[in-house]
Amino acid sequence: MTSPSRVLTSIGAYVVLTLAAVVTLGPFLLSVLTAFKSPGQFASDGSLTAPAPFLLDNFVTLLTGPAEFGNAIFVTVAVTAVIVVFQLGFSVLAAYAFARIDFAGRRVLFWAYLSGLMVPNIVLVIPLYLMMVELGLRNTFWGLVLPFMFGSPYAIFLLREYFRGIPTDLVDAARIDGAGHWRILGSIIVPLSKPILATLTLITIVSQWNSFLWPLVITTGPDWRVITVATASLQSQYNGNWTLVMAATTLALVPLVVLFLIFQKQVVRSITISGFK
Repeated sequence: MTSPSRVLTSIGAYVVLTLAAVVTLGPFLLSVLTAFKSPGQFASDGSLTAPAPFLLDNFVTLLTGPAEFGNAIFVTVAVTAVIVVFQLGFSVLAAYAFARIDFAGRRVLFWAYLSGLMVPNIVLVIPLYLMMVELGLRNTFWGLVLPFMFGSPYAIFLLREYFRGIPTDLVDAARIDGAGHWRILGSIIVPLSKPILATLTLITIVSQWNSFLWPLVITTGPDWRVITVATASLQSQYNGNWTLVMAATTLALVPLVVLFLIFQKQVVRSITISGFK
């Protein structure tokens, strides 16, 4: 028989979870509802009223108007794709070296590299900017992607811990059969690490897709403008047209939601296996 205290505890937990869900999902719902409204309905009706009728005018204006939002989407996709491929590639190689290759100073080098996690990203903005200017990469595609291509301390740490959890017997058996490091990495380590690689892929995509400060600093004009910078500029370009701004945020949100729906099983599985040690 359920005790009254347990029932009250359950009710309290549901109330807290419901409030957290409303606070978390409310801004997204408000963004989607506003995106399909006309500026007139947005000004006259409440924020949470449903669009009547549902209008696609804001999306059409974004993609065909002077805002050049379609170009911003293309640039963001290209930047994110290049960074994800190179960052994961370098992170896998570095994590494998730290986890499975014995060399002098391995632990010291790993913890020295990992100390980069303690450095706030904002501290690196000015040095990186000066480096890109000296290299002549300001307001270029490579200026956007180069600082983020060579792995990240967080990804290397997570992959190293995951690789260390793979049974050593498997690696030793492959070595007895004559396999080298490249074959062990490609035939054993990477196939067994698909869940954590899927999680890191999703984390990297979300991080780069939502990146704002570095693209704002390193680029000028619309040629290499990414989605976040283009959305911010809409507020001044269209004199506070919030239906247009919310349409832009909705467009930026859709790819991330689709990716999460695709990778959600792998993400949950990687959390279950690794426990995010």
